Amino acid sequence: MGIKITKMQGCGNDFVIMDYEDYKIGQEENRWKNMSDAAKKLCNRNFGFGADGFIIPNTNVDNADIGWFFYNSDGTTAQMCGNGIRCFAKYVYDKGFVEKKEFGVSTLAGIISPKLMDDGQVRVNMSKPILDYEKIPFIPVNNLNYKIAVKNRIFEGSAISMGNPHFVIYAEPEDDILAMAKEYGPIIETSTEFPEKTNVEFIKIKSYKKIELRVWERGCGITLACGTGACASVVAGILNGKIENSVDVELLGGTVHIDWDGSVNDTNHDVFMTGPAEYVYTAELI
Repeated sequence: MGIKITKMQGCGNDFVIMDYEDYKIGQEENRWKNMSDAAKKLCNRNFGFGADGFIIPNTNVDNADIGWFFYNSDGTTAQMCGNGIRCFAKYVYDKGFVEKKEFGVSTLAGIISPKLMDDGQVRVNMSKPILDYEKIPFIPVNNLNYKIAVKNRIFEGSAISMGNPHFVIYAEPEDDILAMAKEYGPIIETSTEFPEKTNVEFIKIKSYKKIELRVWERGCGITLACGTGACASVVAGILNGKIENSVDVELLGGTVHIDWDGSVNDTNHDVFMTGPAEYVYTAELI
């Protein structure tokens, strides 16, 4: 028998998922040195399966129903991944690691609670947005509506954490936000304002209930979707009076729905994300 892997995707944000026992077999066979090395090899789109992230369920936790090990495609860890947690939730329920359709997952961003819906989608309590500049982390004190100079442009954005840092920029209607993400995303990602780097979102407003998002993900580059980025973008839009509290976020790979009851005067509310989680294929390494 070979090492089993499962490929899943949420709005095109794709992941290689492997049970811990299979990971250990691969390590003993010297296929990879550690989880970071496994992530880089398995996520490689030329020599591996190709994915934005690598996930291993962690059943050895005592603070939640289950935990996970999550790595970006470059082998770095990430505190959270919104599309990844939806795929993970469906995977561990279908595999019988958890028996409830709503459960807690121990992550580096704390306990995240997904719920499998009857229509096949997954609704996730993404917890509260982090606006404290020290906890994002973000060096300037004024993390909302901060102006940053990049090449020939000055962008005004909001630094917000959803367990991982984001810099959200609401673009002009005439802007090509995908081109902007490609050109300016990698520069902003590594700006000195962000000691742990950052994800970068460029947003267009379609209506008070719909926005379009393009993202440069920390450790991945351009991806088809970013769940935590969608959450951070909606929070930023609400705090700046641009959108309502229940919003569809159009990503390159699909749409997620974000609900947040917060406001400028009361940010102490959880963010909820609802979106798809789908299998692509299962395979074996031989």
